[in-house]
Amino acid sequence: MRIVIAEDDALLREGLTLLLRNEGLEVAAAADNPVDFLDAVAEHEPDIAVVDVRMPPTFTDEGLKAAVEARRRHPKLAVLVLSAWVEQSYAHELLAGTSGGVGYLLKERVGKVADFLDSLHRVANGGTALDPEVVSQLLVRRRSDDALSVLSPREREVLGLMAQGLSNAAIGERLVVSAGAVHKHVGNVFLKLGLNSEDGAGDRRVQAVLAYLNH
Repeated sequence: MRIVIAEDDALLREGLTLLLRNEGLEVAAAADNPVDFLDAVAEHEPDIAVVDVRMPPTFTDEGLKAAVEARRRHPKLAVLVLSAWVEQSYAHELLAGTSGGVGYLLKERVGKVADFLDSLHRVANGGTALDPEVVSQLLVRRRSDDALSVLSPREREVLGLMAQGLSNAAIGERLVVSAGAVHKHVGNVFLKLGLNSEDGAGDRRVQAVLAYLNH
C-alpha cells in the first residue's frame, strides 16, 4: 500500500509516517500544505491519502478542499480524513460524491492504533470508515422528505452503523440481535433504496452508505 500524508503539524506528520512505515507500509510523501500534497499525489499515484482538514494558508478547510480536488483528478484514490474538526462545507462533497474508498476520523477519538490501521486498510480497499460523531454532525439537518424516509427506524439504525464501517456481525453485537436479523435488515435497506441485486453486496453496501450520507 502506497500512502501520501497531508498534515501541517510536524510532530504528528513525522509520527504518523514513522508509525505507518513500522507497519511495513510505504509512505511515499508527507506534505505540510495542499499544493505539495496535490503534487505528491500526481507524482507518486498513491493507493490512499491521509489528510488533515485545516492547513495553510488560512487553516480552515484547505486540506479537505485538496482532498476533494485529488479525488477529482484521481478518481481511484482512496482518502482518509484525519482531523480534529468536522468541516461541513466540503465533507459532503468528498463523502457523497464518490463510489467508496473514503473515511473521516476525529483525531481525539482514535483510541487505538489497531483501530486506525483497520480503518486505513478498509478505506484503501474501497470501503468506508466514519466516526459516529462525524456522521451525527453531517446529518443533523436531514430533510424529512428525503429518500431514506422509506426505511424503518431500525433499518435507519442499521444503515447508520453500516456508515460507521461496522460489519453485519459487529452490528448484531452492537444491537444485541442475531446475524440473521441484521442480514434481513440490510436486505430491506438495499430493496427499499432500489439498489440493484445484480451488483455485488459490497458495492450495494457502499451505495447505501453514500445514500445515507447524501441525505
